Amino acid sequence: MRKILFTGGGSAGHVVPNIALIEQLLSEGKTDVCYIGTNGIEKGIVAEWNIPYYAVDCPKLIRGGGFAAFKKNLKIPAAFFRAYKQAKKGLQTFQPDAVFSKGGYVALPVVFAAKKLKIPCFAHESDFSPGLANKLSARACKKIFTSFPETAKRFRRGVHSGAPIKRAVLSATKAEARKRLNIGFHQTVILVFGGGSGSQIINDALRKHIKTLTEKYVVLHVCGKGNSVESTLQNYRQFEFVSDMGSLYACADLLVARAGAGTVFEALALKKPALFIPLEGQTRGDQWENAEYFSQKGLCKVLPQSQINRLPTAIEKTLTDEGLKARLNESSFPPANDFILQELERAIKK
Repeated sequence: MRKILFTGGGSAGHVVPNIALIEQLLSEGKTDVCYIGTNGIEKGIVAEWNIPYYAVDCPKLIRGGGFAAFKKNLKIPAAFFRAYKQAKKGLQTFQPDAVFSKGGYVALPVVFAAKKLKIPCFAHESDFSPGLANKLSARACKKIFTSFPETAKRFRRGVHSGAPIKRAVLSATKAEARKRLNIGFHQTVILVFGGGSGSQIINDALRKHIKTLTEKYVVLHVCGKGNSVESTLQNYRQFEFVSDMGSLYACADLLVARAGAGTVFEALALKKPALFIPLEGQTRGDQWENAEYFSQKGLCKVLPQSQINRLPTAIEKTLTDEGLKARLNESSFPPANDFILQELERAIKK
């Protein structure tokens, strides 16, 4: 039986696409899989699948932060070498036929160790602009799959594949989901969420206008662990965490969300109108690029975080934009799962 080792972490965006591939491989029953990550968010997400997990203590480059950050970054070479040895041990224990990296700082020592052990490596870049880990590990990979066609051109071995998407996201139906959540088919539903741990800025802006919004819409709000508040509003439903986002997607007439690549491509695959509020000031600007790319093609709307007080108006304009709905219905963004797994299988057979 073939073996594939997955790696990637630091945020849900680096893990969930891996899970989309892992669940498909497990369902086919022809592949043993395992995961190398940190003791962070990826460990909890992967645990649900009951596969071998090797934890490494991987250092993360601190961008900005002045002299204090500089001092911490000085410790990275020694810490990275320790992570490299831990990753190498996990690889030697599992002995995979191939390694698939979703990026994030944990992926670097794994890819470098796999290269040293002569294990073929592949990676996937979700965002329009490549992340640092994929830039650094590109030479060690046979192919770098990308969600955006333009991004593939930035890698010597880049291949446009699209984005991996979990089956559950695509399989839920509107009728079943609304029946389960006791929502009328005639009601207009807005799904609001802010990433794996929620977004305080989006939470606050939504709740500021929630009474007005719920007079017209049913609002499903994934607010993040520990972020729910008391409410008696009939059309306001809060969820601290949801494992079955597929049902919420199926219910929704509009998505209001951050613009992580996973969310963007899920919305496009489902042909859902979306109002994206890109994260500002805490990233390299990848969410802005993701959202603007599709906004310019007329396939989504973008609300700058600095203008979040305009949320009700932006929601109304997005919901009533018939041109947006028509363009989405004509578009095609199939999941990349089959394409990527076929490429891995071909490499293993060589």
